[in-house]
Formats: sequence, C-alpha cells, structure tokens
Amino acid sequence: MAKAAVAAGIATGQCLCGKVTFEIDVPARWAWHDHSAASRRVHGAAYATYVGSWKKRFRITSGKTALTRYEDKTTKTARSFCSHCGTPIAYERPRGPHMVNIPRALFTERTGRQPLYHIAIEELQEWAYTGESLVPLKGFPGVVWQRSKKKKRARGEDPFELGREEM
Repeated sequence: MAKAAVAAGIATGQCLCGKVTFEIDVPARWAWHDHSAASRRVHGAAYATYVGSWKKRFRITSGKTALTRYEDKTTKTARSFCSHCGTPIAYERPRGPHMVNIPRALFTERTGRQPLYHIAIEELQEWAYTGESLVPLKGFPGVVWQRSKKKKRARGEDPFELGREEM
C-alpha cells in the first residue's frame, strides 16, 4: 500500500466576494490546464487551470451554506459555486471519486504543483493566447498587444518588381 504524502503546509483560497473560503493541504496532488468547452463556459475564459486535491485534504473553512451545486447528468460531473458571486469553487469527476479540483486562481499561496498538463488540447480555441510576442500599447499603461505580422511578398507579387527587372 502506498504511503500518504505528509502535508508540507496549507494553501488557502476564496471566492470573489469572500463568503466561501477553503484550504487544502499542500502539496496538491496535481495541476493542469483544461481546454474543454465545459470548463471554458464555466469560467468564461479560454481555458481553466485547476489544482487537484484529495477530498480528505480539502476543507471549506467558511461559507458552506453559500455553496450551490450543479450536477451534469450526461457527464456525471459536479461543480460547486458560490451562490452569492458565482465563483466556481470545486469540480468533481466520476473518474476521481476521491478527488476534488479547484480553480488555481482562487488560491492565495502556492499549491506545491505547477500545471504541467493540458486536457482537451484539441479543443484549444484559435483566439486563445499561446505565448506570442507582445509589445506595450503606446498611451495605455499596462496594456500589451500582439502586433500584426507584416506580410512578406513572394517573388512576383511586388507590382514594381517587373519594372525593375527591365531596367
């Protein structure tokens, strides 16, 4: 039988309004980026980053009565949200009945795991940022943008090229 990992500390988190607070023993079990349509819709973002924890190492420290739960009958998944501000708190899947997955962005401290895995990468959207070079937007401090790439013309596309060759 595998030996249970000893907790090296605690990572705390909360919803947007602060009514629901929680903690996990660290290190977390795993962390990953989820590109699935369901996670995109739940978070309203290109993808969601989760931290997985054993349920026995996850504790709601306040606001348990503020939690509401949505169960998807088709996928048999369950998601818990703060009923006041709507923040997703926990995601449970039938493949891991002893695990709970929490959005990484809700934690204040380090969780002991870096998100090294990508789930449903085939569902990555063409509009999602994938690390392209960004430059500051002049006149807008704190805003960066992806400068459009200048098209290089292939030989024969330059309208003045023919004229130059005849010279």
